[in-house]
Amino acid sequence: MQLLRTLLLLLAPYLIAFAIADDATADAIVQQIQDGPMAKSNHTNNWAVLVSTSRFWFNYRHMANSLSFYRTVKRLGIPDSQIILMQADDIACNARNAFPGTVFNNMDQALDLYGDNVEVDYRGYEVTVENFIRLLTDRWGSEQPRSKRLLTDENSNIFIYLTGHGGNEFLKFQDAEEIGAYDLADAFAQMHEKKRYNEIFFMIDTCQANTMYEKIYSPNILCVGSSRLDESSYSHHSDMDIGVAVIDRFTYYALDFLEKVGRNSKMTMDKLFEVFTFENVHSHPGIRTDLFQRDIDKVLITDFFGSVQNVVLEEAPEDLLNKSRKIDNGEVAAVPEFPLDATQNKRGPAIYGFERNETKKPMVKIPPFVARTIGVAATLVVLALWMITPKI
Repeated sequence: MQLLRTLLLLLAPYLIAFAIADDATADAIVQQIQDGPMAKSNHTNNWAVLVSTSRFWFNYRHMANSLSFYRTVKRLGIPDSQIILMQADDIACNARNAFPGTVFNNMDQALDLYGDNVEVDYRGYEVTVENFIRLLTDRWGSEQPRSKRLLTDENSNIFIYLTGHGGNEFLKFQDAEEIGAYDLADAFAQMHEKKRYNEIFFMIDTCQANTMYEKIYSPNILCVGSSRLDESSYSHHSDMDIGVAVIDRFTYYALDFLEKVGRNSKMTMDKLFEVFTFENVHSHPGIRTDLFQRDIDKVLITDFFGSVQNVVLEEAPEDLLNKSRKIDNGEVAAVPEFPLDATQNKRGPAIYGFERNETKKPMVKIPPFVARTIGVAATLVVLALWMITPKI
């Protein structure tokens, strides 16, 4: 009996909403029941924060890591206005660079990551722990330009990527200072209190990376790191012409997977996590899902790496459809003529054309009054069962 009461309690809101809703809302309710309450993200905009915390020529790969993800999120639809890129930016024009003005992430040098369309928001000595924390929490003065602020809200999905040198519960910023795991956790907590995100995907590629997300306690944050406690993260390969490693292993396999993802892809996050094996990364990547409310096998890659806007299609009025049928049959709708008058600006009615599916069978449409009556009756039945069911 207790199970029956629970089921009635769960179904009652849907039946009530279905009884009073219009057709489009009712269809959305049915789809939500089929997918489950946590199947889809409720976000309306996407942001990315990409940080390379290293400087100097021998850390070439860290700048290549961040630029690689910069290229990926732009390709998948996140505009530059919603990407914050922080890096020392001392590689492309470094005196040691045999290919001035370029940054590559592969020895074949097929893709110049620096290119002509890179917008670095924080460069050089602007890449500090203070600026990073201020960026996340939006604690700026009035002088801070909008282009250097993370202007998110409670409907924002944010992808945060960090790469550099680190250790047990810390990440170094340009060999001058460190950010700790508690600092990061508190920054995320402030973001949650200020309603600055809907969901966060936090990815970090550094030595002992997993220790950086273990102190996080705010909800709706999905975390992944490249290595566990007392483990190093490794580079993937070097370019003999450049003379240094050009990309890290963890980032390399993530990017290799994301190259197969398009803007309208239905690929989910669990597929991405499957490539983070010890054989590929040479360390033990970690994934933390206990703070995240949705199942990762239902979270789309584009929920964090892309920016696909949902489009609602509305049915056109019947008179417009009738006009389109007349046009298809060779009949031209008459357009009234108006005299040219300087004091008037009148136009004839617009003519719309619509594609028709000749093979589609007509649907049996229930009158709205009958549908509402059925919904109200079902609701009353559920409430009656609720009242007469004995409590245990």
